[in-house]
Amino acid sequence: MRILIAGATSALGHATASALLESGHHVIAVGSNADRLGMVDASERFECDLTDPDAVGQLGEEVGELDGLLHLVGGWRGGGGLAGQSDEDWAWLEARVVRTLRNTTRTFADAIGRSEAGVIAIVSTTGVERPTAGNANYVALKAAAEAWLAAVAHQLRATPARTVVKRVKALVSDADRAAQPDRDFAGHTDVTALAAELTAEFSQRSSR
Repeated sequence: MRILIAGATSALGHATASALLESGHHVIAVGSNADRLGMVDASERFECDLTDPDAVGQLGEEVGELDGLLHLVGGWRGGGGLAGQSDEDWAWLEARVVRTLRNTTRTFADAIGRSEAGVIAIVSTTGVERPTAGNANYVALKAAAEAWLAAVAHQLRATPARTVVKRVKALVSDADRAAQPDRDFAGHTDVTALAAELTAEFSQRSSR
């Protein structure tokens, strides 16, 4: 399968790109920093501002046909109750969590819909089930991302393609543990474990 990872330079992006490659997939890593992209295991790499619809449209022309899209662009800002949910944080999160998903799915959904093994996957948060005041911006936008993906699924309903949402509380990597050896990461999902789950979602489709 030809699978594009949007936001491939995160710890989860690294882990998933490696796992997909090991499973025999063609991995297209996309990110906004060429230096960080160079460190990702991938078949192809593209530097792109995924918040810019024109840039993503150009990316679509360069990439061509596609079987899968894994959207990992994100980040977190929050705290301070409702008063701490600043407009600046909202704009920062919206650009990454929702706008990049909107741009990439509008560009690639039709191609993925033509694939017999098409998959579009995102990673969301368990926080959408129990929103808190200190997490309001983040959780509201993650919920919006899930709603957008549901709309994508509606468009793809007559095709073989499907959408996948993986919800986690938070992620942790070996680098996180090394940087904070005294921290309790209880409830966090290891990036390698989630990478294995995501790889299985794509591999199951390609073997059908």
